Amino acid sequence: MYFNYGKKEMDYLKSKDKKLADVIEKIGHIKRRVNPDIFSSVVNSIVGQQISTKAHQTIWKRIVNELGEINADVLINASREKIQSFGLTFKKVDYILEFAEKVKRKEIDLSSYSNKSDGDIIKELSSLNGIGIWTAEMVLLHCLERPNVFSYGDLAILRGLRMVYHHQKIDKKLFEKYRKRFSPYCSVASIYFWAVSSGAIPEMRDYKK
Repeated sequence: MYFNYGKKEMDYLKSKDKKLADVIEKIGHIKRRVNPDIFSSVVNSIVGQQISTKAHQTIWKRIVNELGEINADVLINASREKIQSFGLTFKKVDYILEFAEKVKRKEIDLSSYSNKSDGDIIKELSSLNGIGIWTAEMVLLHCLERPNVFSYGDLAILRGLRMVYHHQKIDKKLFEKYRKRFSPYCSVASIYFWAVSSGAIPEMRDYKK
């Protein structure tokens, strides 16, 4: 499955910003993978914290190949050492198991998220050990497909902004200016800045000092 957007969102962003319009024209429509399962999305986000994309993909593939469907019961029934053996730190394993236990005990009701606001979901998830605001924001975008996610904690988005607008630094005030400009379709803007950051337009470079 891919993030659902189309001409309406692209045309809106192009009308708001000439430089982003040029990026969208050069890259075209992007297929950004999403995972509709909230539980495995949260676990996947914890796995990916502070490691490279390649390492993240490798570890996640090992977990899925060995354990199959990733849910609370499967993780709780697996030993702490077994989960760590896939390439995780014990600290990450503990975060994952704590999350699984809370879901199992129904202290967290993931089924209610479709009716909750972005802010409420971020508040609940980021209150858990090992799940910060960035992780919660990635769940909003890559799982719930919320349309207006723009994460100041995402280094690749910041890099993409520097590359497109030739900034040496993106502070919070400047970031919020762009958030306001791209709203209510910040998620689609995020997808394009990720692509730029990954080298989708070879002639663009990072202007960071």
